[in-house]
Formats: sequence, structure tokens, C-alpha cells
Amino acid sequence: MSVTDAGTTKVPRSDIADTVLERLTTTYAAAADPERAAAMRAYMRDVTPFLGLPTPVRRALSRTVLAGVPRPDESDCAAIALRCWRLPEREYHYFAVDCLRRHVGRCTSGFLPVVRHLVSTVPWWDTVDALASHVVGGLVAADPKLKTEMDAWIVDDDLWIARTALLHQLRYKERTDAERLFAYCLHQSGHPDFFIRKAIGWCLREYAKTDPEAVRAFLAREQGRLAPLSVREALKNIGA
Repeated sequence: MSVTDAGTTKVPRSDIADTVLERLTTTYAAAADPERAAAMRAYMRDVTPFLGLPTPVRRALSRTVLAGVPRPDESDCAAIALRCWRLPEREYHYFAVDCLRRHVGRCTSGFLPVVRHLVSTVPWWDTVDALASHVVGGLVAADPKLKTEMDAWIVDDDLWIARTALLHQLRYKERTDAERLFAYCLHQSGHPDFFIRKAIGWCLREYAKTDPEAVRAFLAREQGRLAPLSVREALKNIGA
């Protein structure tokens, strides 16, 4: 699936996306709560406007939007996600993320450029982390050749792309490529940004649930190269 055209992201034609976006914008807008929206926007550091829909309400509305809609294919998923991302309010982005999480198994490795666009456009942890662990992680698990793409992402200047590479194995458990995970952590260990240092600790803490001894050994060997925040996060479930 081609998703770029002259350096821009191209939205595929999709009848399903037409139906979904018409229903979505009507349904969500009708339930908007301006007072709650202001509080949500402030909590998310003014990254985007909000409609003011709490997660349970939003997901209930989403079920109404999707009632009777056929299962989307890869092109439909791209169209829905990219069109949602062009809307200013964050709840539309959340809808897109939920859609991709549900249907990532219907997408091929060719979908990765779409996800990269989503990660790098209006980025914040609330969308990036779900895309990393549920969507990018699913794509890489289905096509291990994409590991080389993750090797490129971990050295990317965009901290959210690098964070995605760190977190894409978050749900892998026994399938985790520990050597790659540890190498990624070391590569970004000197990064000055909180969100990278936090991600290093988080992915190590999560892998420690599967192999605590491997994480302890890694920390004992490399603790001097890791930020204190990363070490504290990594040790939360396994102790020193």
C-alpha cells in the first residue's frame, strides 16, 4: 500500500472511512462537554483541543459509530486513522488508535509508514505508547524483517520515534528479543529527555516480569550508563 505522495501522507480512498467519519464526527460532537474538555486539555499540557469525552463514554459512542460497519481492511484502516488525525480534537485520535489496535492483524508491514506518521504528528505519550506497544509491536511480531526498521527508529532524532522503538516489545513477554532490547536501552541511555529515560525503565521493568534475572544482570553490568530515573523504574518490581 502506497501511503506517501511527493513527501506527504496520502489518504487512501475508502467507502468505509467515509461512513465511519461521518458518523464519528456527528456522534462525538453531539456529546461534547466544553467544561470537561478544558480540564482534559490542561492535563495533557495543551497538546491538542478536546471534546471532553471520558474514556467509557467515548468507547460507548464508538460502538454506536461502528454498529453494522464491515471489518476494515488495511487500506480502510489507513484512511480512518489518517482522516481522524487531521481532526483537531484528541478523542478522534483515540478512536483511530482503538481501531488500529483492534485490526492490526489485518495490516501488513507496508502499514508501518502510516503508523510512523501518526507517531510523529501531534505526538504525546497518550497516543504514542498505545501505537508503540499494540500496533507497531503487532506489525513487527507478524513480520520480523521489520526489526531492521526498529533499528533505524531507535537512532532517530525524533524522540517519539525512538520511544516507539524502545516500547514496541512491551507486550512480547517470552518472545522479547532481549539482546535488542538491552542494546536499544544502552543506545539511548544518555538521552536528556524525560520521556526516553522513562521508557527505558518501563520496558526493562516490563521484561523483568518475564526474566528478572536477565534484567538484574543487565542493570548490574550497565547501571553506570543508565539515568537514575531509568534504573528506579526498572527496579520497581524486582528490587535491587
